[in-house]
Amino acid sequence: MPELLEVAIRLVVIVGVFLLLPLIVGQMEHKVMAHMQSRLGPMYAGGFHGWAQLIADGVKFMQKEDIIPAAADRTVFKLAPAVALVPYLVVLVVIPVGPGLLGADLDAGIFFVLAVMGVGVLGSIMAGWSSGNKYSVLGGMRSAAQLMSYELPLVLAAASVAMAAGTLSLQGIVEAWEPWWLAWQAIGAVVFFVAGLAELRRPPFDMPIAESELIMGPMTEYTGIRFALFMLTEYAGIVVLSALTTVLFLGGWHGPLLPGPVWTLIKVFALAFVVIWVRVSFPRMREDQLQRLAWVGLVPLALVQLALTGVVKVL
Repeated sequence: MPELLEVAIRLVVIVGVFLLLPLIVGQMEHKVMAHMQSRLGPMYAGGFHGWAQLIADGVKFMQKEDIIPAAADRTVFKLAPAVALVPYLVVLVVIPVGPGLLGADLDAGIFFVLAVMGVGVLGSIMAGWSSGNKYSVLGGMRSAAQLMSYELPLVLAAASVAMAAGTLSLQGIVEAWEPWWLAWQAIGAVVFFVAGLAELRRPPFDMPIAESELIMGPMTEYTGIRFALFMLTEYAGIVVLSALTTVLFLGGWHGPLLPGPVWTLIKVFALAFVVIWVRVSFPRMREDQLQRLAWVGLVPLALVQLALTGVVKVL
């Protein structure tokens, strides 16, 4: 019974974190972009520093009519937002916040995370195909092509850290981490973070939802709460990418003075800020530039990092 209670408590905490952190990142994006682009709107909703902007957005989505196109495959159309969102909830189960503070410590944690994150793209493909909209289908296909291109450098960068730590467990990697890895694994960190941005379809890698070409890609026909679930998926993806980069390359909970979980959250939100900063700073890439960056840029860099890790481990 105590074991079941512990499992239940862990699940409740994980779900609570999953529901809270993406909302904080969403609010953070409103504020950061408003400051960087001198947009005043998000600064005034609700009074002090626009604290009610996120609440206003939530009420707006809930009030919108739930529309399903007549030509849509209704079952697949309804399932797509959940298929896109749930993998990020599952990934949070194995991400350590502090020593022993995680849902489950898997021996092959990296493989589990990368495999589950790859499932999320099925949500975009399902949404595009089931909408009965050619723009949505094109967006879904672009999502699939983007995943295949950037999955390889993502896996190679993660493999370099696993080789350095001598374990596939995420908690084991944090425990094996040393400060000098910041320099040793720097190339892999950049490759992993950039490839993760592309897999999340965040600007400048947002070709699947390019408004000027595809309206909103796979999400074009979605309204109300289902569209809000896709937005929540995006912010949950930012949290997961930031957390994984923190665990693999920045030492997770390691840090002076403050408790371990506090350091983890500081690093996660710092990386989330970088994700938002990149969105504001860079224009959208063309499709050919998107593919060239993956195959000509990131894959060779990831292989260099892997070779460097092997040489250092042998010596």
